[in-house]
Amino acid sequence: MARYEEITIDQGSDVSIELHIADADGSARDISNHLFAAKMKKNYNSDSADTTTFTSGITNATSGIISLALTNAQTNNLKAGRYVYDVEMTYYDSDANPIIERILEGKITVTPSVTR
Repeated sequence: MARYEEITIDQGSDVSIELHIADADGSARDISNHLFAAKMKKNYNSDSADTTTFTSGITNATSGIISLALTNAQTNNLKAGRYVYDVEMTYYDSDANPIIERILEGKITVTPSVTR
């Protein structure tokens, strides 16, 4: 089951979110050979034109650290208000079958910017 977090970001700002992926016992998960994807939308039923995609990257695979980022141009194009988001992790089992887990989900509040 995905963890739920509410996030606030400022319209027109660069955003970087660091996630620490852990196993059930709380120890850092080795995320070598894992892929991550994160998106946000105005609501769950929004079409693809309303989707904003985070850039994701592994910062430290053996320590289970990834980063999600949005550029200031991306956040500047967002209307102030509430959005939904999620983060998915993909890895492969011993038979090379993909396993996809939603690891994080929640709401994002975009606060309006005066200076643009």
